[in-house]
Amino acid sequence: MFAVLKTGGKQYKVASGDVLRVEKLAAEAGDTVQFNDILMIGDAIGAPFVAGAGVQAEVIDQIKGEKVIHFVRRRRKHSSKRTKGHRQQLTLIRVTDLLAEGADKSGVKAAIGAGSAPRSAEAAPAAKAPKAAASGDDLKKLSGVGPALEKKLNAAGITSFAQIAGWSEADIARYDEELGLKGKIEKEGWVAQSQDLKA
Repeated sequence: MFAVLKTGGKQYKVASGDVLRVEKLAAEAGDTVQFNDILMIGDAIGAPFVAGAGVQAEVIDQIKGEKVIHFVRRRRKHSSKRTKGHRQQLTLIRVTDLLAEGADKSGVKAAIGAGSAPRSAEAAPAAKAPKAAASGDDLKKLSGVGPALEKKLNAAGITSFAQIAGWSEADIARYDEELGLKGKIEKEGWVAQSQDLKA
């Protein structure tokens, strides 16, 4: 008995034990997957698919196809050439079972293309971190402080105007040295500005 299945926009005629190269599937080597888009199995012909039919297969490996060279040369354009290579991502599978009915109750993972598979929670990009806590002050209000310098100050543990307002001469010298501010604290008058802003 044979079946005709559809995956990756192509149709394949398969029998039990066949080894196929299909468009990349979202599965690891050793997994068992089931193709549910069956156009024909045995004597049953689908309209367009046979209801309840399926083809189960074992994933052997994720491979790349042969290299295809794409060469473009435009006549009448002096030295206008482009060469590009491409190797298609494929999945090597071995057909293990043809199910004429009951495939929807088999419990085997459906074969889904790698491009249309939902991304897992780990792979999803992390949501942007919320802004700094409301307890910290906006240090960019100080003259000469932009976003980059504000990050440096926050990394050094300075988050409020009250901290800057309480600096002594020794603290000013220490932070000037640590953060490489080159005398900006005294030139811009951060301590006086912080005393005004914290009120």
